[in-house]
Amino acid sequence: MQVILLQDVKSLGKKGEVKEVAEGYARNFLFPRGLAVEATASQLKQLQQQKKVKDAKKAKALAQATAMAAKLEKMQVTIKMRVGENGRLFGYVTSADVAAALQKQGINVDKRKIDLPEPIKSLGDYQLKIKLHPDVKAKLKVSVTEGKQE
Repeated sequence: MQVILLQDVKSLGKKGEVKEVAEGYARNFLFPRGLAVEATASQLKQLQQQKKVKDAKKAKALAQATAMAAKLEKMQVTIKMRVGENGRLFGYVTSADVAAALQKQGINVDKRKIDLPEPIKSLGDYQLKIKLHPDVKAKLKVSVTEGKQE
């Protein structure tokens, strides 16, 4: 009997897959627990439609991330910080500070997507990676300068 899995089932398959299983297993285990439905023509057609919608959403997200990456590659963000002796900062620049600076320029990027291995503790120019999508990463130029904190 062919079934369409509605949820991931250990040792059988992932959600949305069509699997061949024993009729007893399907009727006594999968159907009562809501883990699968019988693979009828209408169910298969509905599954194909759902896959098309899901693929379209993925393609749209990838296109948006690529466009955002191209925009970020051209940008440079300047962050002004108070400075002590030897060019050391009072405090340090974190990914939240970089996200706030991008927000002021009209670009929303989640601070968790900014790859900053450790906080910036001195003046200078830095190249940061931003993970916009699993397949798209952008590089952003960040310049930390002396000045009044904004």
